[in-house]
Amino acid sequence: MSLVKSLASAGLLLMMATAVPAHAEGGVRDLEREEANRKLVVEFYDRVFNRHQVEEGASVLVESYRQHNPAVPDGKAPFVSFFTSKFKSNPEARARIVRSSANDDLVWLHVHSTERPDDRGRAIVDIFRVKDGRIVEHWDVIQPVPEKAANGNTMF
Repeated sequence: MSLVKSLASAGLLLMMATAVPAHAEGGVRDLEREEANRKLVVEFYDRVFNRHQVEEGASVLVESYRQHNPAVPDGKAPFVSFFTSKFKSNPEARARIVRSSANDDLVWLHVHSTERPDDRGRAIVDIFRVKDGRIVEHWDVIQPVPEKAANGNTMF
């Protein structure tokens, strides 16, 4: 094997070694903690987005809650203010969690969100980062549910 191929192989192995998830360092996932994180996020989501108990639901957010949705400001207090106002103008808004998953400190939700009962709604993937039993960060990807699709599959 040439020196170039050897160095390339060594470089590839080094890249692969540094791409190992944090939980894999110890070799064992903490499934109990991951499930507790998933339950925490599901309960938070239901309280905020279905029951519209925004302040109560937000009790699990840290004060410095970091938001990656460009329409929602960072911080727990701005989160409460934003969604309290949103639900006053959209009291029929609901979010059905279709599936959820957790891995390490991240929790994913696949959601069908609607603003009214007759609304086709939006497909959402929400990702939350949990630290010490509190939600510290959030990302989402949002896509409207179209009237017609190019396939026979649903978005859910």
